[in-house]
Amino acid sequence: MRILGISCYYHDAAACLLDDGRIVAAAQEERFSRVKHDQAFPRDAVRYCLAEGGVPKDGLDAVAFYDKPILKFHRILETYFSAAPRGLRAFMRSLPIWLREKLWIGSLIEDELTACGVDAPEAVYFPEHHESHAASAFYPSPFSDAAVLTVDGVGEWATATIAVGEGKDLRILEQLSFPHSLGLLYSAFTYFTGFKVNDAEYKLMGLAPYGRGVYTQLILDKLVDLRDDGSFRLDMDYFGYLDDLVMTSPRFDALFGGPPRKPEAPITRREMDIARSIQEVTEEVLLKMAAHARDLTGKDRLCMAGGVALNCVANGRLQREGIFRDLWIQPASGDAGASVGAALAVWHNELGNERSLTGSEDSMRGSFLGPEFTRDAIRAYLDAHGYPYREFQSDDEWASELAKHIAAKRIIGLFQGRMEFGPRALGNRSIIADPRCPEMQSTLNLRTKFRESFRPFAPACLEEKIPEYFDLDQPSPYMLLVATLRQDLQLPAVGDESELELSEWAKRPRSQLPAITHVDYSARIQSVSREAHPRFHQLLQKFEELTGCAVVVNTSFNVRDEPIVCTPRDAYRCFARTEMDLLSLGPFLLHKEEQPPLREGVGWERSSGL
Repeated sequence: MRILGISCYYHDAAACLLDDGRIVAAAQEERFSRVKHDQAFPRDAVRYCLAEGGVPKDGLDAVAFYDKPILKFHRILETYFSAAPRGLRAFMRSLPIWLREKLWIGSLIEDELTACGVDAPEAVYFPEHHESHAASAFYPSPFSDAAVLTVDGVGEWATATIAVGEGKDLRILEQLSFPHSLGLLYSAFTYFTGFKVNDAEYKLMGLAPYGRGVYTQLILDKLVDLRDDGSFRLDMDYFGYLDDLVMTSPRFDALFGGPPRKPEAPITRREMDIARSIQEVTEEVLLKMAAHARDLTGKDRLCMAGGVALNCVANGRLQREGIFRDLWIQPASGDAGASVGAALAVWHNELGNERSLTGSEDSMRGSFLGPEFTRDAIRAYLDAHGYPYREFQSDDEWASELAKHIAAKRIIGLFQGRMEFGPRALGNRSIIADPRCPEMQSTLNLRTKFRESFRPFAPACLEEKIPEYFDLDQPSPYMLLVATLRQDLQLPAVGDESELELSEWAKRPRSQLPAITHVDYSARIQSVSREAHPRFHQLLQKFEELTGCAVVVNTSFNVRDEPIVCTPRDAYRCFARTEMDLLSLGPFLLHKEEQPPLREGVGWERSSGL
C-alpha cells in the first residue's frame, strides 16, 4: 500500500512516500523551486516521490495531509474575532488564500495529482498537526515504546503535546493551546533581535553563547507564567501576533529598552544578552515538559519533534540532564517532517498496521531520502557545459585525494548520493573543510557562505572517535545535539573578550579545532558511522590517517538565503560563485582554477549561463 504524505501552506512544504510503511522518499519543495522555506503546494517534491517509488497511474492508495485545515481556520477566525476590531489588516491579508486554496485542499490534491500523472485516491486523511509531528517522532524511532514530546509555534490549536507511543499505537495525553506557545515566544525574540521569523531562529541560538542571561528572570516574571509541569501562560499584552503583522507590542519594546533591532543593523550587547536569556528560558521550559512527560507516561525513552526540537542546544542540555535513558529526535522536526508523520499516522494509527523494529537503528535511513544522480548523469552535465574534471574509479582513491585537499586548507563542495531530508546537510550536500585552521570559520562565513561572522560551524566526526573529542556518550547522526569539546582540547580565553567587536570575538581560537568550536567551547555534532554513511566515513578515515584528526567542518552546501543544493547544476552554480576551491560531484572532482571564467557582471544572484 502506497501513502503520500503532504505538508504545505505555512513554511517548508514537503512530500513523503510510504510503501507498506517503509519510507521510500521524502523531500522539501524548496530544493526544487529554489525558494527558501517554500510554502506552496509541493508539486515538484510530489513528482519526485512518485517517480522514486515507481508509482503507476493507478498506484496511489491514500493521501495524508499534515493538519486539519477546517480546524485551523476555526482557530484563526476565533482569534481575529476575539481581538476585533484590532487585527482587521492581518485578517484581510490572510483571508483570500484561505478562501482560494486552503479550505479546498481535498480538491486541490486531486487536481495536483492528476497533473502529476497519477489518479487521486478516494482515501484522503487529515491527521491533526501535532499528531503528525508525534507520529514523525515515534514511528521512525528505534523504540518499541516511548514518551513523545512535540513543541512548535502552533498547529490547529495545540502548541505542544505529550503523547505515549506503544507498538503501533500513539495517543496524545495532554496539550498546551494557542496563544501560549514556546515556539512563538522564541520567534518573538527572533523578530525583536532583527532576524527573520520561521527562518533565523537558529541564528538567535548561535548568538546566545556571546550573551549573559541578564533578562532571564525578567522574562519569567513578566512574560511567562511557568508551572512545574512545563505548561505556561504568556502575558499577551507584550505580543502582537494575535492582532497584528508583527510579533511584539510597544509594551515589549519598553520592557527591553527600545524598539526591535532593524535587520542588518549592528548586533549590540542587548541582542546578545536577549539571545542568551530566551535560550535559558527555553531550556527551562523544555526540561520541565520532559520531566512531566516522564512522570505522566512512565516511559524512560523520549521522542521529539516540532520546530522547537531543532534547538540542538536545548536538546544537548536535555540529554545531559538524564531525565530519560534514551532520546531520539526526528531529523526533519519542523513542518517538512510532518509530511512523514502524517503518512505514518495513517499507516499505523488509522489503519492499525504493526511496526517493524530493527534493533537500535531508526527507519529514517540516515535521512538520505531525496534525489540521487548517477555517474552517467553527472558526466553528461559536465561534458555538455565543457567543465573540466577528474574522474575517480574507486572510492578509496577519491577519499584519499579529497583528504589531501582538506589537509591543505582547501574548501570543498561535497555532492554525493541521495539528498538529505530536513534542514541539516549530513555529508551528501555539504561544504567541508579543515577544522584545525584558525581562519576557516571566518573564511567560510564571510567569503563562502556570505553570512554573519558569529555563526558557528558543525563538526562531522567518526562515530567511534566521538569520546576522544567531545563530552558526549551517544551517537548524534542528525546533528541535533550540542556538546562541549573535551577540556584537554580547549584553549583558555585571553583577556575580557566581551569588549571585542562581535566579528573579532568570533575569530578568537578557543580549541585545537578552532573552526568548529563555538565561543562557549560547544559544538553541534554529527557522528558518522560506517554503516549509515560508508563513503563519508571513508573520507574521514583517510583524513585521520593523514593528519591524526578524525573531524572535518561540515556545513550545508548553499549560501545565505538559498536552499541547500539539489542537482549537479545547483552545486556547480554555488561552487562557481563562491570561494570554494574544489567541487566533488559524485566520482568527479573539479578544480576552481581550471573552470571557465564567469561572464563579467554575473554574481551569485544572477544564475543565467550555467
